[in-house]
Amino acid sequence: MFKDFFEGDPAQLAPLTLAYIGDAVYELYTRLEVLGNGNIKVNELHKKVVQRVKAQTQSKLFQEITNDLDEIELAILKRGRNAKSKHNAKNAEVIDYRRSTGIEALIGYLYLKKDKKRLEDILQKVNDIIKE
Repeated sequence: MFKDFFEGDPAQLAPLTLAYIGDAVYELYTRLEVLGNGNIKVNELHKKVVQRVKAQTQSKLFQEITNDLDEIELAILKRGRNAKSKHNAKNAEVIDYRRSTGIEALIGYLYLKKDKKRLEDILQKVNDIIKE
């Protein structure tokens, strides 16, 4: 989708760096997925996206996908969850915020690893869980 700006092993990056990238990737993916469901007003689009990307939703995803991950992916997920952030969770419990950071770290890792197939698999699984 974009020029390869990052060359290296994403597993060597700090988990909060992975989460920073993963947050952007997941937000864009979610916006495009919601938009793909039909032409809706921007305000409604925003509400639907916020519902999917908020910490509470991502916390649920964390719990649902752990069994579908390989050893390295699970380690990245847990590193993200356990990362100490100076940022306080707004409108979320600390555990939800930490789990959401884990999800974002995993997405950032897969994106930077350029593992498009696995990233798409995980994002599809996430969509399936959200739609339940």
